Amino acid sequence: MHIRISWPAGNITATLDASAPTTQALAKALPLTSTAHTWGEEVYFATGVSVSRETDARQIVAPGTVAFWTDGDALALRYGPTPISQGWGSPRSEFRGECRLASPCNVLGNVDGDAGVLATVRDGDPVRVELIEE
Repeated sequence: MHIRISWPAGNITATLDASAPTTQALAKALPLTSTAHTWGEEVYFATGVSVSRETDARQIVAPGTVAFWTDGDALALRYGPTPISQGWGSPRSEFRGECRLASPCNVLGNVDGDAGVLATVRDGDPVRVELIEE
């Protein structure tokens, strides 16, 4: 399943695992609009979808991972470290890439291309998520 996430300064597409229960619940709510929040190098926003944490939920993910934060009913898009990442602010390269979420999240898929474009999202930006018809 493919989605597009848009905000005033740009947009990205992402590929999600269509068989995941959280992805299926999210798909039923699309299209949706929300307000972006930023936390370190993470963008997250409420979806209005409420699901349970899946058994394979993870707290540490790769940059570009599309995750669902069940504690906040929100999509969480990671492109780098957050304030709770090990070594946050460290110049040591082994710490700079850790993407640690606030709590374990359901992993839905990955951003297509460079997730660094998410750095253009500002706290309070309007965000739209829509299904891309294939």
